[in-house]
Amino acid sequence: MRDTPVIEGATDASGLRVGLVVSAYHRAVTGGLCDGALEALRAAGARGAGTEGAGSATVIEVPGAFEIPLAARRAAESGNFDAVVCLGCIVRGETPHFDYLASAVAHAIAAASQATGVPMTFGVLTTNTLDEAAARAGDGPSNKGREAALAAVQLANVLGSLPESGRTGA
Repeated sequence: MRDTPVIEGATDASGLRVGLVVSAYHRAVTGGLCDGALEALRAAGARGAGTEGAGSATVIEVPGAFEIPLAARRAAESGNFDAVVCLGCIVRGETPHFDYLASAVAHAIAAASQATGVPMTFGVLTTNTLDEAAARAGDGPSNKGREAALAAVQLANVLGSLPESGRTGA
């Protein structure tokens, strides 16, 4: 790989408009994810939530994790965002609900990103307990909201440096 060109995604958010779709369910956890994402975006050059234009971040709150993919797709289709960060929390219970919900949300976010061409990152925690979720939404570099935001910035920058193609199939 040493002699092969590599296109890397910069972690510079100053020229990007980033949407954060955040589930209100398990707000103590998702609020921490959102705070981590916003902190990472500010550190990467975004001006923060409530701003408009390049270098902006907008928080879009939805009731639960199941509603994240539709709101993320609508945000992407609006043309107002260069990347969308999806943040939520699904905790395993005693029924198969967790399995259905986690799978449906993950697949729908991936499908929405593919359909729109807008990077959408998966910052939806799928944990066995709320304590596990809280540990992944706390302060510091292990915050999964932070990781999802930085991945969105990097992917948006990678895609911005790749030529668009008119090809529809291989």
